[in-house]
Amino acid sequence: MKRTRLWFLCFTLIMALCLCTACAGRNAKQEGIAYRIYYVSNDETKIIEREYVSGTTDTEALLSEMLEQLASIPDKMEYETPLAAEISVIGHTLDSGLLTLDFDENYRKLYGIREILVRASIVRTVTQLPGVERVAFTVKGEQLTDKTGAAVGVMAADTFIENAGNEINAYEKVNLRLYFANETGDRLVEENRRNVVYNSNISLEKLVVEKLVEGPTVEGAYPTINPATKIISVTVQDGTCYVNLNDDFLNQPYNVVSDVTIYSITNSLVELSNVNRVQISINGETNLSYRENMSLNTVFERNLDIMESGTTQ
Repeated sequence: MKRTRLWFLCFTLIMALCLCTACAGRNAKQEGIAYRIYYVSNDETKIIEREYVSGTTDTEALLSEMLEQLASIPDKMEYETPLAAEISVIGHTLDSGLLTLDFDENYRKLYGIREILVRASIVRTVTQLPGVERVAFTVKGEQLTDKTGAAVGVMAADTFIENAGNEINAYEKVNLRLYFANETGDRLVEENRRNVVYNSNISLEKLVVEKLVEGPTVEGAYPTINPATKIISVTVQDGTCYVNLNDDFLNQPYNVVSDVTIYSITNSLVELSNVNRVQISINGETNLSYRENMSLNTVFERNLDIMESGTTQ
């Protein structure tokens, strides 16, 4: 009887120790900082988040962990990995809050809503990293472009706006007030565009610049920007809108004075509630001049003196 009781007590003690060890191991695994890894839903209509806990504090090591998670085969059937087996990150740089991820050529095989969802999943995941505020994608060193050839530009977590249905690819309507050249090219005229339908994946600031590059849609207004101009990025910080264009912007095919082009951009952007000033750069450089008489190393503000009297509707 005593021997049976002794065995029972030993068995109970061993089980208690195992249980404590298991709990300790489980708690140890949960130690660290919780992040969210974003995946693409199987029906490719939204992104799905899953919690991931890491004890890593080094940004480079944590980036490697997150990319590994994005490439891992999900344990649930309702979502897919954004970094499929054929897509690889072949390099990256982190400079002043901008993380540039360089992909292999297979990234170009992505298209449509899946490409947007993959991009949203990656950007939302890696912008949780300490010191990462914005993200840019390149493919074998070349800037990522959309199907129209326009540069995708720099992205942040809030670049990808979800509607009530949690769909990334949503469309909205907005009224824009844009400024183009008059017939003689020495003054600005106003064009009010009502109910402009746009993809809410892009910011209103970028939409304004895109519409300026496309040119006016009414009589009495004339284009101010070379239509070959590519938009590299448009971002806003502390009320200043930073517009980064490629060097085609410097070539002016129209009979328009320099001030009209610069303030076509500035006055149009300042119409947005979150923009007070505008700085224009060419391939990221501001230490140059536009048509030799306007330094781009300047933050421009609204100029009402260049407006022509009357309004173009």
